[in-house]
Amino acid sequence: MKGFLHLTLPQSLLKLETSPAALTTYTFGTHTAQHYHCLTCGVSPFYIPRSHPDCYSVNWRCVEKESFEGWQVRIVPFDGKNWEKNVGSIRK
Repeated sequence: MKGFLHLTLPQSLLKLETSPAALTTYTFGTHTAQHYHCLTCGVSPFYIPRSHPDCYSVNWRCVEKESFEGWQVRIVPFDGKNWEKNVGSIRK
């Protein structure tokens, strides 16, 4: 378990503050999801989710919270073990 708290947002809203060369990408299965990892520490700060391939899912634990001042951010539980059965609940 990674402890990833997903903040899904349009790709145009992500401002990467490091060089893309500092990241590596991992895919599996359908290769739709693209998981980015830091080459230095291994953390996964964001990825392109299979459920929302036009967005990034950012790890809320990796962001500066003041960057989201004024936003309404809420954490919604999701049963990832049964992803196929439950993905419709997050595709809104």
